[in-house]
Amino acid sequence: MQSNASRDLVVGLFVLVGLGALAYLSLQIGGLEFGSQEKVVLRATFDDIGGLSARAPVRVAGVKIGQVSGIALDEDLRATVSMEIETGLDLSIDSSAAIRTAGLLGDQFIAVELGAEDESLQDGEEFSFTESALSIDKLVGRLVHDAGVSN
Repeated sequence: MQSNASRDLVVGLFVLVGLGALAYLSLQIGGLEFGSQEKVVLRATFDDIGGLSARAPVRVAGVKIGQVSGIALDEDLRATVSMEIETGLDLSIDSSAAIRTAGLLGDQFIAVELGAEDESLQDGEEFSFTESALSIDKLVGRLVHDAGVSN
């Protein structure tokens, strides 16, 4: 009887550790963060955001520095994207935000290209320079149209 009880205890602990690991990985993949880290909210306006969604990563040189917190339309019917960025990063006021795709058909993210000015973007400010998402449908349509028009 003693060996069955200790075996049951070990199996139970193993299952609990497995469930804990599964829960942790699920939260990491979902992009949820614990703790109340200070974030700076920046905005960017785009003509076309493609398939960009909330919680998409914001990256500088491939390193994640934040995530998309919201997407809305402004009064000119352009997409305004709000981003939560880690504090302590001094993004200059002439930095640009572009919507990129990871791989050929992968998820979309915002790539921030750093500028050269000394003044930094502050909480609530907006990127002056943006580049909208590249639409594969429009690109293929233009290629087909241009190929059919040539003399």
